[in-house]
Amino acid sequence: MARVKGGTAAVAHLVRGDDPSLVAQSVRDLLVRLAGDEDPATVVEEYGGGADDIDVGTIVDALTTAPFLTEQRIVVVRDAGRLGAADSARLTDWLAAPVPGVVLVLVGGGGTIPAGLVRAIDKAGSVTDTSVRAGRDRSQWLAGQLRDAPVRLSGTAAAMLDAHLGGDLHRLAGLLDTLEDAYGPGATVDESELAPFLGQAGRVAPWDLTDAIDKGDSAAALAMLARLTGAGELHALAVLAVLHRHYQAMLRLDGVQVSSADEAAEIAGMRSAYPAKKALDQARHLGSARIGRAVELLAAADLDLRGRSGLDDAVILEVLVARLSRLGGTRQVAGAGRRRR
Repeated sequence: MARVKGGTAAVAHLVRGDDPSLVAQSVRDLLVRLAGDEDPATVVEEYGGGADDIDVGTIVDALTTAPFLTEQRIVVVRDAGRLGAADSARLTDWLAAPVPGVVLVLVGGGGTIPAGLVRAIDKAGSVTDTSVRAGRDRSQWLAGQLRDAPVRLSGTAAAMLDAHLGGDLHRLAGLLDTLEDAYGPGATVDESELAPFLGQAGRVAPWDLTDAIDKGDSAAALAMLARLTGAGELHALAVLAVLHRHYQAMLRLDGVQVSSADEAAEIAGMRSAYPAKKALDQARHLGSARIGRAVELLAAADLDLRGRSGLDDAVILEVLVARLSRLGGTRQVAGAGRRRR
């Protein structure tokens, strides 16, 4: 059984995150670990997770009843964010004097779990956040998953997998299990052995598309577009809205004297300074004439997507992205473009 600091047995666990698939995977692993040699079907009782309100009275009854014919009872409450303040207080009271052999597992979802209950669970057991942020956090998470995987991926295969998964990290566990079935536990898998199992490329973030456009990398931009509209299932008009916001920020910053990224964010109407700084740098790189041309291309594509041209939506977007990429890849002549205050 899991233990907390001081060696006492953990009586409560919370699993939460922003990807329901990763949360579900973590909960499954936790329940298998908690059940140990016992059959999870006989020791696990589940509540919540449906359309009906959570009946905290029934949950408390389960928590206050000692295990019968089993060594332990694991009470799982799904969509724990639907618990109200009074419900949270009753569970917190139970945590102060838990019944031996009974373990509480809360699963995030349905709203925000009261902070007091989170603190009480953290003290009595563990709080696991499955959220995977972009950048270094994502790389570290993926490296940890591959380190504990049932097969070993070569460096090039790991890089291929990383690029292919994109934001669909919930696909990783199933893919690794499939590789184990195909090549055996502990096998080393290279690119050629990995490729047949990858399937459709995972979704990417909208800024992966705009970053490629800004760099003038047409091939990468078209690849990101395909993944947004394929695995990402983003509608053509939604992609156009992403691009419109991207160039609208540049239009607002064009020629404006800006002293900081925070000021750029305020002018551009953006929440974060980082993307505002990127928009400012790209606005200065493009200059007024090319920003204006980009806006014209976006307006024409909007009309085409609404039926003017009769072309397929995918073709319209591909032409637009290719043209915007060509604009992004051309260096602005020094002194070109208008200046305004």
